[in-house]
Amino acid sequence: MFFRSSNHVTGFGVAIFALLFAVALAAPRRSSAQDATKSSTTVLPLTSTEGIEPVDGKVDVVEHGGRRAVRLMRAPTTTPDSSMLAIVPGAEFHDGTIEVDVSGAPLPGSDPSSRGFIGISFRTRERGARAEYFYLRPTNARSDDQLRRNHTLQYVSTPDYPWERLRKENPGAYESYADMETGAWTHMKVVVSGTKAALYVNGASQPALIVNDLKLGDSRGAIGLWAHETTDAYFSNLTITRN
Repeated sequence: MFFRSSNHVTGFGVAIFALLFAVALAAPRRSSAQDATKSSTTVLPLTSTEGIEPVDGKVDVVEHGGRRAVRLMRAPTTTPDSSMLAIVPGAEFHDGTIEVDVSGAPLPGSDPSSRGFIGISFRTRERGARAEYFYLRPTNARSDDQLRRNHTLQYVSTPDYPWERLRKENPGAYESYADMETGAWTHMKVVVSGTKAALYVNGASQPALIVNDLKLGDSRGAIGLWAHETTDAYFSNLTITRN
């Protein structure tokens, strides 16, 4: 009797073990599938202005540098020495990667201090009243003045941290150098995680500028195309991956 009972219990235990083993094998596959759905990618070729919301300035689609691209331009209401901003369509951005091609050069007749300022905003709120920015000063990249070269890349944050304040309080911490040609297509990749962000230029494997203390904290918001009003500014091939 005891022997038969033991066989019965043993068989039942084997069945339970097999079931648990099958569940354990299946669990990683479900977890991987769930992880895959956590990120989403939006591709905007920027060959149309559909859905783009100009905040300051206006946008149009033109041929530039061998491709169709969005041009960001002054509007009649644009004031001297101000920024131009256009918000792109899509869900708000928190963490992830933003990649875009930009082409910036000083407009003909601009003040000699113009640098072709161009870049992107992220975690943008209140129509640009609060935002984080990475931008380029293309004409600085091949200057014979090393200090000017060191100011090729810039991080700023509105409303409280313009470049003047950051440079005064932490010289060199929010600026850096990367090679680029004025007016040529330059690839920007911004990787954002929590309160940290890094800027990669022209496909480099290492970031050219790292920010470990984003001034708006661990926030979220829209993505925008940005340039100074003295810049001949073009944007192409925007890809947004949200984590």
